[in-house]
Amino acid sequence: MTTLISVIVTTYNRADALNATLRALAHQTDRNFEIVVGDDGSGPEVARLIRDWAQRLPVPINFIWHRHEGFRLSEIRNRAICASAGSLCIFLDGDCMVRPDFIALHRRLAEPGWFVSGNRILLSRELTQRVLAGQAEPEAWDIFRLAVERWRGGVNRLLPAYRLPLGPLRRLFSKTWQGVQGCNLSVARSDLDRVDGFDSSYTGWGLEDSDIVVRLLHAGVRRKDGRFATGVLHLWHPPNDRALFAANRARLEDLIHSNRVRALHGLSSLAAADVDASIKGGP
Repeated sequence: MTTLISVIVTTYNRADALNATLRALAHQTDRNFEIVVGDDGSGPEVARLIRDWAQRLPVPINFIWHRHEGFRLSEIRNRAICASAGSLCIFLDGDCMVRPDFIALHRRLAEPGWFVSGNRILLSRELTQRVLAGQAEPEAWDIFRLAVERWRGGVNRLLPAYRLPLGPLRRLFSKTWQGVQGCNLSVARSDLDRVDGFDSSYTGWGLEDSDIVVRLLHAGVRRKDGRFATGVLHLWHPPNDRALFAANRARLEDLIHSNRVRALHGLSSLAAADVDASIKGGP
């Protein structure tokens, strides 16, 4: 697979964390990709950061912004999908750092009819502060350096950092939606169009990634395990507001007990004129 990949990075008012994410993406061994940053209504600091990175990145970067009207992760992801040009979309949160082979491994694991779900290592608050201050770049650390940090309590586990050729074991949970995380997920653009993207009915934190995975499974797209390959490093942040979690859970339960494939409010519900900003950069 040698076609363009779109890395869709979502953010909201965390320019320092996004800077670490973009720094890691700038050092990928596979450079046949673009970055599309979907901003859920941040202030001007994030836009300034994107303009600065656009002059330095070895790949193109697009910036998509909409007004902040509460937690609208699904909708900004859909807007970013609409602005993307790749045949494969990798979804990454703007507080996650990837190791240099992240794009290459997602490309290697991609195949028609399958999406790839990866996992993560959580960083401590103290190590996160060091990263944001420019004093640590754990995405460049080898397994031995990460093991030292595990002993110190800087990371919560090591297994996602290992690389193992699992072969057919990656298909072991092919029809299971539980455990998939939107911060490390790759889906073919054709399959995103088939299920009409993320469902913007989900507002507030939680379960929008489970919803799209259930609909992909309903559509016959199967899950491939990205563990021991595509693990990411997730910066610490305070717990998210779960005020709307119960409503989102009810939506998901209704979906699980149906055979619905398409989002109630997905890609097709967006108008191109609703996108308020776009920046393009690259070599």
